Amino acid sequence: MFWPFKVIAASDDNPVILVKYKGEEKHFVAEEISSMILTKMHEIAEKTLESPVKNAVITIPAYFNDSQEKATKDAGVIAGLNVMRIINEQPAAALAYGLQKRAIALKRNIFVFDLGGGTFDVSLLTIEDDLFEVKATAGETHLGGEDFDNIMVNHFVKEFNRWYSED
Repeated sequence: MFWPFKVIAASDDNPVILVKYKGEEKHFVAEEISSMILTKMHEIAEKTLESPVKNAVITIPAYFNDSQEKATKDAGVIAGLNVMRIINEQPAAALAYGLQKRAIALKRNIFVFDLGGGTFDVSLLTIEDDLFEVKATAGETHLGGEDFDNIMVNHFVKEFNRWYSED
């Protein structure tokens, strides 16, 4: 068995993660798995800040649909958080940038470019007087660093074949 879990269909056709833990078979829905991660992050935040953390803003990839966004919010609630807002990762990055550059009151257009291992997302925002306005967000779920790796490998395999006449 390659993975230590199985993904099966529930009666409502949603995915369920099946694991064996201490000889017992356990079933988890995606929200429960996500909530475990958020619970750990919640614990780390409270330990680092040395104070209780009740409220959270959670970021999601730009390509998440409404049901994935809701599932993420539900996971936050399961983790014991008051989820104040769910925002896309790119505007969150721009928000962090804007807060860091707060002293500069000029109007700025910010382009956030996120090329991940398997996805590519971009957002265009305007920041003016502490107001952040998302102008556009787009993403491609099947384009990322892995695609560039594959193109480069194919290129160098062809070069190797050309130079050495071997596969």
